Amino acid sequence: MDHEAELKEFCTAFGADLAGIADLSLFKIAWTTIPGDILHSYTSAVSVAMRLDDDIMDVIDDLPTRAYAEHYRAVNTDLDRLTARIVDWISVRGYRSRAVPASKIEDTENLIGSVSHKAIARMAGIGWQGKSLLIVSPEHGPRIRLATVLTDMPLAPDRPIEQRCGSCSECTNACPAAAIRNVTARGRYETREEALFFSRCVERTLANSQLSGIGARICGVCVKVCPHGKPKYSDKK
Repeated sequence: MDHEAELKEFCTAFGADLAGIADLSLFKIAWTTIPGDILHSYTSAVSVAMRLDDDIMDVIDDLPTRAYAEHYRAVNTDLDRLTARIVDWISVRGYRSRAVPASKIEDTENLIGSVSHKAIARMAGIGWQGKSLLIVSPEHGPRIRLATVLTDMPLAPDRPIEQRCGSCSECTNACPAAAIRNVTARGRYETREEALFFSRCVERTLANSQLSGIGARICGVCVKVCPHGKPKYSDKK
């Protein structure tokens, strides 16, 4: 078994619902990172995703629930445990790696982390970037949380998935902040403003974070309504 298949099998064995590999060469040219040289020693990134619980997501209305806030934090913790295991797996094989936390803001003014999990997930074939800027996977829609491991292990990259939002406007219509512009990108959006009225999203999630029992900059409405993520329950007759 090659490194790619063995690594992905390891990821799924320890909790990942999806795993993919991205080539970091483009990121070193076109993406902002914090610190600026974080990618210097690495050639590939492993993107892992865990699915959010449907029962929790399905009851979100215009505001996040306490159950969602707790689940959000729990899944982030599980992702960080998984990426620590991946780092150990790579280290045993003689290569360097570094885990990027699932949800850690490095620049609070612009709300960006050290690297973009979404950008890496798109290049790793986890899913396409939807109109909400979320990664939409064919299997789980946007009902996923992401984390990343940077490595110098030689790995063949996966390919991005073609955008499949088409004329759908479910997330645009449902957004309680009217923040989604309903613009489709063929690959990636050049800026967040191309897809969103970003300040509206920022203001809404900040207000949500101050609600009793929430304590996180979350919303969940666009995650809930996306047709690609809605569970396909079998008929019970």
